[in-house]
Amino acid sequence: MDTSFYLENFQKIAHQLDQKLLDEKSIEVSVGIYLDSVFIKLYKKSWASNPNEALTAESRIFFSVWINDSSIKKQKIMYNIHALKLRKLKGYAIESRKFAEKFRNLFENYSQKWPNVSTNHGPLTLMEGWIELDSENYQKEILKICDSFLEIDYLIDDTLLQFKSIK
Repeated sequence: MDTSFYLENFQKIAHQLDQKLLDEKSIEVSVGIYLDSVFIKLYKKSWASNPNEALTAESRIFFSVWINDSSIKKQKIMYNIHALKLRKLKGYAIESRKFAEKFRNLFENYSQKWPNVSTNHGPLTLMEGWIELDSENYQKEILKICDSFLEIDYLIDDTLLQFKSIK
């Protein structure tokens, strides 16, 4: 995989996202490399146990689109929403399976807008899917899937509210 090529192109996608909307929603964007995959991640600092290190915090929720050698061979670009170690998220009393179930019930109303999506995963992966790797249009398709996430990010907030600790 030409890592620098995909990093550059994912960065171009990040710059095309609606910055005003990201600011309104307090959503951060990161482009980088993790486990031989180039990614673009969308997340909120409030979705992490350590808001100052939201991208790497032990407990966190994020949306990710990524590509690697394996996905390229399959002509796919992968995407998902991860929810990692939510029991350690401060201010909440979360059981991961219950959180995943409640999120997926809300997401069900939007799933038809997400290509090749599945919610049939363990509690760490709230949903996962893929889009075709079309060398001419993949930037536009990744931007579209990121915009789709910006339409449903509130589902994470709504689900988190159900688990807020009363202290």
